[in-house]
Amino acid sequence: KGRFKMLEKMTALVRKKNVCVLATVSDHKPYCSLMAYITDGACKEIYMVTHKNTTKFNNLQKNPSVSLLIDSRETQPRANAQALTIDGVFIPLIDEDKKQNIRDRMLESFPHMKNFLHHPESEIIRIKINSFLLLDGLTESHFMSLKGL
Repeated sequence: KGRFKMLEKMTALVRKKNVCVLATVSDHKPYCSLMAYITDGACKEIYMVTHKNTTKFNNLQKNPSVSLLIDSRETQPRANAQALTIDGVFIPLIDEDKKQNIRDRMLESFPHMKNFLHHPESEIIRIKINSFLLLDGLTESHFMSLKGL
């Protein structure tokens, strides 16, 4: 029971926010990008959009492992801030109907991104979440794997 309460706390932070830091890697070199995102209903996948000719997208093609950081530092005192690290994997999205649905949902959340979302070079990034690591305040941490859930 406590495990699911903690999972709810983690997914609540993901749902409350809409910007994350995406870390990709290529040739042993990390690369960070500030990204707008939405999530699926179960909070097991996160979706972002980028152009195909970017460093982050090229990195994802070479190495699908990613880390995401979502935090509450702008809404809570620093001593109480939450930082959620997500371990995930990039899975290309082939289904054009699903891509369009995600673009439509992103447009609702981020109307200023209309031209970016509809650009011919834009591509949906789908991240399957493997695990969450929540740092709650300065010292309290909680890990939760989604494998088997």
